[in-house]
Amino acid sequence: MGQRSRRILLLHLCLALSPLARAESPAWVRANTLYHGTDYNASLALLLPLEKKDAAALQLIGQDYFMLGEYSKATEFLERAVATGAVNPDCLLWLGRAFGRRAETSGPFTAPGYAAKSRQMLEKAVALDPANREAVGDLFDYYLEAPGFLGGGENKAAALAAQVARHDPAEGHYYQALLDEQRKKYDSAEQHLRTALELAPRQVGRFLALAQYLALRGRTKESDALFEEAERIAPDAPAVLYERAQIYIRTGRNLDEARRLLHRYLGAHLTPDDPPRSEAEALLRKIGA
Repeated sequence: MGQRSRRILLLHLCLALSPLARAESPAWVRANTLYHGTDYNASLALLLPLEKKDAAALQLIGQDYFMLGEYSKATEFLERAVATGAVNPDCLLWLGRAFGRRAETSGPFTAPGYAAKSRQMLEKAVALDPANREAVGDLFDYYLEAPGFLGGGENKAAALAAQVARHDPAEGHYYQALLDEQRKKYDSAEQHLRTALELAPRQVGRFLALAQYLALRGRTKESDALFEEAERIAPDAPAVLYERAQIYIRTGRNLDEARRLLHRYLGAHLTPDDPPRSEAEALLRKIGA
């Protein structure tokens, strides 16, 4: 998983409903329910035949295609949603994500153009709604990961982290931890993760982020204790099962337990914020299960 997916999984376990999700048609309401149940093909089967597709329908179609990995189609429908004039930050966010995935999956000649469009959409989403955590987080990841010639840079990421810290100190410390980790300031990164946990001790993602960090540095007993505490706080959260399993696999230990956790994950009720079942199945194949 990339850093963006990791952040969404750890800290934003439920997708925010778009402002367009108000007073919609029965077909849209049913399609949206199917989307949140990860049945994207069934959602599309309800939406695509609609003779008149408003911005809400076009956006949901785009999100369905995005979740199915059909990023070109996702871009097409999300751009159509934006073109209606009923623009909202969530639609721009998803369009930015779609362009981002096209950049990641295209060749060297087209990738920079898609990356630039991704940044532009994310910046517009944040400008429209600076409190949109998903849009701010995705833009932070872009600034942190993209080179300067594509509009990225640690200075931009640091400025955004400072902006976040003013209204959400725990999230601000988490962003600062990512910055310090990239700068190889590992002690400082760990301290920021611990401070984030102290400030938000009921947010399960804070435990998972620190548990991951410690496990990858060989501090497995501390990591396991944090995973256990996360499961105590949120015993039915699929993210806890998946993250613990993938960390066991990455560190080459407790593989039988990793298999058990992944099978539990595959039987859980997943949402679009959770890694797709195909990723859990790929982890099982990796360990011969």
